[in-house]
Amino acid sequence: MLDILDISIIICYLTATIAIGLIARKRAEKSKDDYLLGGKSLPWYMLGLSNASGMFDISGTMWLVTATFVYGLKSIWIPWLWPVFNQVFLMVYLSAWLRKSDVTTGAEWIWFRFGKGHGGKMSHTIVVVFAILSCLGFLTYGFIGLGKFAEIFIPWELVSAYIPFEVPPSYIPHFYGTLFTLFAVFYAILGGMSGIVFADLLQFGIMAVSAIAIAVIAWIAINNTPLHVPEGWMTPFFGWHLDLNWATIIPEVNQKIASDGYSLFGIFFMLMVFKGILCSIAGPAPNYDMQKILSTKSPKEAAKMSGFVSLALMPVRYLMIGGFAILGILFYHKLSLERNGIIDFENILPSAISSFVPTGLLGLLLAGLLAAFMSTFAGTLNAAQAYIVNDIYLSKKPHANASQIRRMSYLSGIAVVMISILLGFFVKDVNSITQWIVSALWGGYIVSNILKWHWWRFNGEGYFWGMLSGLVPAIIFPMVFDQTLELYLFPLLFLITLAGCIIGTYSAKHTDEEQLIRFYKKTRPWGFWKPIHDKVIVEDPEFEKNTSFKRDMFNVSIGIIAQTLLVLIPLYLILNDYIPLTFCIIILVVCGILLKKYWWNNLNDLQ
Repeated sequence: MLDILDISIIICYLTATIAIGLIARKRAEKSKDDYLLGGKSLPWYMLGLSNASGMFDISGTMWLVTATFVYGLKSIWIPWLWPVFNQVFLMVYLSAWLRKSDVTTGAEWIWFRFGKGHGGKMSHTIVVVFAILSCLGFLTYGFIGLGKFAEIFIPWELVSAYIPFEVPPSYIPHFYGTLFTLFAVFYAILGGMSGIVFADLLQFGIMAVSAIAIAVIAWIAINNTPLHVPEGWMTPFFGWHLDLNWATIIPEVNQKIASDGYSLFGIFFMLMVFKGILCSIAGPAPNYDMQKILSTKSPKEAAKMSGFVSLALMPVRYLMIGGFAILGILFYHKLSLERNGIIDFENILPSAISSFVPTGLLGLLLAGLLAAFMSTFAGTLNAAQAYIVNDIYLSKKPHANASQIRRMSYLSGIAVVMISILLGFFVKDVNSITQWIVSALWGGYIVSNILKWHWWRFNGEGYFWGMLSGLVPAIIFPMVFDQTLELYLFPLLFLITLAGCIIGTYSAKHTDEEQLIRFYKKTRPWGFWKPIHDKVIVEDPEFEKNTSFKRDMFNVSIGIIAQTLLVLIPLYLILNDYIPLTFCIIILVVCGILLKKYWWNNLNDLQ
C-alpha cells in the first residue's frame, strides 16, 4: 500500500511530464525536423542520456532482475540477445555512417542508398512496414511490463469500486498499462523529440538516485544475511551446460530455467554471439535509437552519443538490477510472486520494491520506473510517428503545410498507441514478447541490412525480397514452432533471408551508378565497393578510401570488453567480492586508455 508521501512524489512527477510536453510544444511546432529530430540542435550528451533513459525501461528491468536472480553472474550474457553490444558498433563507426546521410528516418535513408527507382520504392515500402511493426512490438512489450508492475502497488480491490465495468483478473495488468500509457502519449505527441529528451533527463536523474539507494540497501543486507545460491551462480564463466541447481534452495527456480530453454548454455551463447555480431553489423533497427542518432549535430557527435549511452546506462542500471535480485534471494520468503495460482518470477522486481523499499524512496523509485516506461514508450512512439508522417503521409502529400503535418503527427501517434494496447491483450508475458522481438523479428532484419552497407551490387530489389523473406517467417515461425526458443530458429531464418537477398539482387540490374557514387563518397563505408571506388577515383583522384576496418574491429573488441565490465563492476560491488572487482576496474582502465588512443583521438576521421 502506498503512503501519502509516495503518492505525492508520483503525482509531482506525472505533473512535471505534462508541463514538459506543454513547454516543448512551441519548439516542436516550428517544423517537421523540430518535431521529429529536435531541429538537429541538441547536444550529444543530452541525446546520449535520453537514449540511456529510453533503454532503462521497466519491462527490460523486470526481465533482467529475474535473469540475475535465477542465473546470477551468468545473466550478464543474456542481454546479448538484443544485442546490447550493438551500441559499441554504433559508437565505433556505424552511427557516423548513418548520420552522414542527413535524413529524417531509416526509410528515407533507403532513398539515399538505393535511389527512387523501382527497387528503391520496393525497399522503402518494406522498411516502413518493418519499422512500424518493430515499434508496435516495443510498445506492446513496454505496455505489458508496466501493467504487471503496477498491479503490485495499486490493489485492484481499491480501484474496482470506481470502475463502471468488470475487468477479469488476467486483464488487470492491461487496464493499468492502458491508464499510465496515456501520460506518455501526452508529452510525446505534444513535445516531439525535444519534449522526449527533456523528460528523459528528469527520468534518468530519478533512476540514478533510486539505483544507488537500492544498491546500498542490498549491500548492507548482504553483510548481515548469508546469501544462499547454487554453485556457479557467483561466476560469469560457464561450460556447455548451465549446471545451476536450485533444488535445495528454491526448487521452483529449476522449473523457470527449464521453461526459459537456456540449459544448453554453450550452444545458446554461441548462437547469441553469432546473431548478435551480425545484428550489430547490420546497424540500428528503425526505432528510437536510430532517431536519436539522426538527431545529433554531426557524425562525430553521433559517435560520441552512442558511446556515452553504455557509459551512462550500464553501471546505473546494474546497481538497481543487482540490488533487487540479491534482495529477492536473501528474503525470498517475503516475496509475493503468485498470480492466479501460478508463480511468476517476472514479479520479483515489483514484489521486492513493495517489500524492501522505505517510504519516500518508494515513491521516488516508482516515479523513476514509471519514467523508464514512459521514456521507452515515448521514444518508440516518436519513431513510429516519424515513419508514418515522413515516409507515408509526406510521400503522398509532399506539399503539406506545418499545420497538416502536425495534425497527422497527432493522429498517427494516437492510432499507433491504440493498436499497441490492443496487441498487448494477446501477450502472455515480458519474456515471450522479448524473445519474439530480438530473435524472430530482428533475425529477419539482419542480412538485408548488412549487405546494404558493404556490397555495392546489392540493390533495392534484393533488400525488399530479403526483408520480406525475413518478416514472413518471423511472424509464422513462433506459431509453427511454439515450443522452440526463437533464438534456436535463427540459423534457419538467416539462410532463408540470405537466399531472398541474393535471388532478389540478381533478379534486377544494379542500382544506378550515380546514386551509388553519391552514397559511397558521402558515407565512405568499407566493404566490397571496388567497382564504385574505381569510378570515384576517376572523378576525384584525391578521394581517400576507408582503410580503418582493422582499427574499427579492434575498437569494437575493446569496447565490448569495457561494456561487459561496466555490467560486472556494480554486481561485484554489491556482492562485496572485492578481488574480482579490483581486476575488473584495472582491465576497464586499460580499455579506456586504448579507446582514447585508437577511437576518441581519431573521431575526426568519421566526419
